[in-house]
Amino acid sequence: MYPIIFEVGPIRIASYGLMMAIGFLAGLYLLKRELVRRKLDIAMADRIVLAAMLGGVVGSKLFYVFFEALDLALQDPVGMIFSGYGFTWYGGLIGGTGTVLWTLRRHGCLDLQYLDAMAPSLAIGYFFGRGGCQLSGDGCYGVPTDLPWGMAYPKGTVPTLERVHPAPVYEMLEMAVVFSVLWVLRTRIRRPGILFCLYLVMIGIARFAVEFVRRNPRVALDLTVHQWVSIGLVLFGSAYAIWLRRHQKTLS
Repeated sequence: MYPIIFEVGPIRIASYGLMMAIGFLAGLYLLKRELVRRKLDIAMADRIVLAAMLGGVVGSKLFYVFFEALDLALQDPVGMIFSGYGFTWYGGLIGGTGTVLWTLRRHGCLDLQYLDAMAPSLAIGYFFGRGGCQLSGDGCYGVPTDLPWGMAYPKGTVPTLERVHPAPVYEMLEMAVVFSVLWVLRTRIRRPGILFCLYLVMIGIARFAVEFVRRNPRVALDLTVHQWVSIGLVLFGSAYAIWLRRHQKTLS
């Protein structure tokens, strides 16, 4: 594992931060392409990504604190806030979605086509984010396994000498599939909002599945908090897609 990619004196480049930056840049590039193709305001791309970054970071940290590490946060709130770990993807999704919707509304662009344009970028951002988790060994790995592809993370941010499921790699593979499907269908689905609904359903299924090998505690019916959120995303995405098909016309 390589928690620190580059270090000279006080300058340290962390692998997680580097991969997150690559993810945001890749997402920005794809979003701009999509906004141009859809004849939407390309100036919104930078505003959307900035809003997603701010809301995502704050939301991911708050979700982790309240649902996974409240005791640790109460013992050392400053250390928890400024730690380099403790970021949850669902918290980032919720926080980032809230700030992006607010930004779109503030600029008079609260349109489902913007959400559709964002869907592939979100998948690619998730891909690189999990790449950062894998490189840094930040504890997102899974439970012990004797499968041949099991990995140890002796030099990780949260080290382990046991061979465990490389859950970040699993999620990267899932996001590669999600991105490919969205990228192919983005020019074929003509009804606004359906592509974003498909994204919600697919990521919900993907995260629900990988949680079975993650180390997160079960909270109800032998499911984790993330699995319950996943179920909510699948149900919401499916129901909203059905509503859109019944009440909206396709784009010409």
